[in-house]
Amino acid sequence: MAIKPFDYQQDFSTIDFRQHPERYQVGRGEQGVLLVEPYKSEILPFWRYKDAESATKSAEKIYELFEAYRAQNDFVGMDMARKFIQMGYTRARRYANYKGGKKYAQDGNLNPRGNDPTKAAAATVFKGWWDKIRADDDYLQRKRHHQAKWG
Repeated sequence: MAIKPFDYQQDFSTIDFRQHPERYQVGRGEQGVLLVEPYKSEILPFWRYKDAESATKSAEKIYELFEAYRAQNDFVGMDMARKFIQMGYTRARRYANYKGGKKYAQDGNLNPRGNDPTKAAAATVFKGWWDKIRADDDYLQRKRHHQAKWG
């Protein structure tokens, strides 16, 4: 099944995706993670990746929300929690690899690649939780069902 392109043309400011899960698109990766309400406002306050300690607290709390959404039969919430955990990994990796998180210099050239062990440790924390979700058969079944029903 082909994933249809993420629709950034929706008026995200007027849609309550809890009330209208049919409007939610899984998309690729983290698409829409900072647009989909009320989930963004529920999850974002807990999202931190400064170091392994803050990443651990963050990922544990976001996974707790993931499980609460599951208990409420709320796939959109589950997927949004997954996106925040995935974004914790990708952002921490970006900052681990590039000072200031900037991959490209102002002139468009690639900045030198480094290795910040503090951010790398934070990324490792999120990667473990992301892997757990990606291996969750119930989550994967709900994802397939949502995509088959609404795209």
